[in-house]
Parts: sequence; structure tokens; C-alpha cells
Amino acid sequence: MINLEPILPMEPVASTSIPNGEDWIAQVKWDGVRVLTYADDGEVRLYNRKKNERTMHYPEITNISEYCSSRSVILDGEVISLGKNGKPSFQRVMRRDGLRNIDRVRIAIESVPIIYMIFDIIYLDGVWIHDKSLHERNQLLSSIITPNEHIQLVPSVYQTQGLFNAVQDQEMEGIVLKRVDSLYTIGKKREDWLKLKNFQDVIAVIGGFTLRHNTVNSILLGLYDSMGRLQYVGHTGTGKMTVSDWKELTKELKEIVTEHLPFNKIPQRHKDAVWVQPKKTVKIKFAEWTEGGALRQPSIEGFIEIPPQECLLERI
Repeated sequence: MINLEPILPMEPVASTSIPNGEDWIAQVKWDGVRVLTYADDGEVRLYNRKKNERTMHYPEITNISEYCSSRSVILDGEVISLGKNGKPSFQRVMRRDGLRNIDRVRIAIESVPIIYMIFDIIYLDGVWIHDKSLHERNQLLSSIITPNEHIQLVPSVYQTQGLFNAVQDQEMEGIVLKRVDSLYTIGKKREDWLKLKNFQDVIAVIGGFTLRHNTVNSILLGLYDSMGRLQYVGHTGTGKMTVSDWKELTKELKEIVTEHLPFNKIPQRHKDAVWVQPKKTVKIKFAEWTEGGALRQPSIEGFIEIPPQECLLERI
């Protein structure tokens, strides 16, 4: 049996500036799901950043002998799925990540193909190597990984500003900046890793919806304050949603309808609103916060399963 216990991954610190010079490299920040791969003598387990198992969801990654030459490893990376425009789509990859039935996974392998973008290695052949420099870890990673259609190594570049400009031009999520000599600090955030986003996003709680022709056409969003009250922060009816996505959302939300107002105060946009129990969470892309504490130009990126109580105003 595999004897590697799941760890909490290292996380980058948010930044608004771009360091440059030979001490820093930049990587594309992929809009996907963080997945760590634990392999030991051919047995493989996959876990997300919350240490929830995802082995069943991504069988393309579990055939580790097809792309990794080492006996035991812990790899860190991002699972992505490309949309029709060739760019990573969070909405698409969440269709895979949200599956709970192995038969549906088999179908989704064809309809929602994934790529595992590997960017770090923490453990190699029985030895923890998180205390080696990023440069050394990258060299080790390159020596044991053979890319294929589902497995890729994330490129690193020294042209930090140039990469961010390219990401902006392509309207992608952002970049991660890393010190070349940085260690991998398990379960911590350090300023050795920085993230610079092209746009803002937040995970919010759905507190209500409106209907058009008996299908949801807008959702009302909230975040919890320090008193545990759900504060209304805006509504949206746009995003990366297909007609079938809206129909599926309608079905899910109608199952949790309630007569009780979930928000601390009645939202301005409450006419014809149907309240729901605050159980479903959604990743929202937006331009900025208004002075009144609402999201400007919010749009739906994808639905993500986290405890609603973790969607906090104070984290913004």
C-alpha cells in the first residue's frame, strides 16, 4: 500500500508588482484544479489542495509509468481542460472534478479531456527534496518526466514582464513568479512565490436566483462577514455557461429552495428572487469592488465545492 500521507501544498502570495532579474522565473498561472500526485511502487493516489482524494476523477494521471521513470514521487501541478478557444476553462475542468460516479468519469474522459501541468516535485525515490532549490527540483523533474498528450511540464521563463504581457494579450488568468533558489515550504505561503492575476476572482455563496421561462437566468451572491452573516455582494447572469449548464443549475437550485432569506439584508435586486439555502458555491470573475461593497461586472467561471462558511468577506 502507498505510504505517503497527503500534504498541504505551498501557495503563492498575491502581488501587484513584477520582480525581474536572474533571481526570478515566471510561469503561467493555469486556470484549473491543483492536484498533487503520490506514487509509490506503481500505486498512485491523487489529492487536491484541501487533501480531498481525486484518484477516480483523473485516470489519465494514474498511469504514472507512462510518463514518470521514478519508483516513488510526489508531484505538484494543475489539472486543466482546454475550451474551444484553446485556453484553459475552469468551467470545463470542474465538470470533471465534480463527478462522483466512475461510469460518468469514463464518459467524461472523451468529452472533457484534461492535461496535467506539472510544475514541482517534493519527494523522489524515498527522499524528501522540498529543501532543495527550485532550480534543482526543476532539473530533477525534467529528468524523470516524459510529456505526452495528457502530461506536460510547465515552462519557466526569466522574461517575467514579457510573460505577463502575453498572458494579458491572451486574456488568461495570470502568472506565478518564483525565486530560483526558493525551497518548497509545505502548507505555507511565502513571498518566494508570488501570484499576479490578470483579473480578480472570488468564490461566493449562491443565496438566490431569478427565473426566465422557468430556467435560472441570474444568481444572487453572498460572502460571510465576521459575525457569520451572509452579506449580498452582487448578482450575475453571464459567464462560461452553456444552455445545458443553466438547466442543470436550475435543477440543483430548485432542490434547495427556502422561504427564509439567507442574506443579512434584503438585496436591492430582490424582485422575483427565489431564495435558496446557502449550500452551493461558485467561482466569480469580476473587474473590481464598488464603493458600496459589491462586485463590478461579475461573471460565472465555474462551480466549486468548498464549505460555504469559507467564503469570507475578510479574506478579500
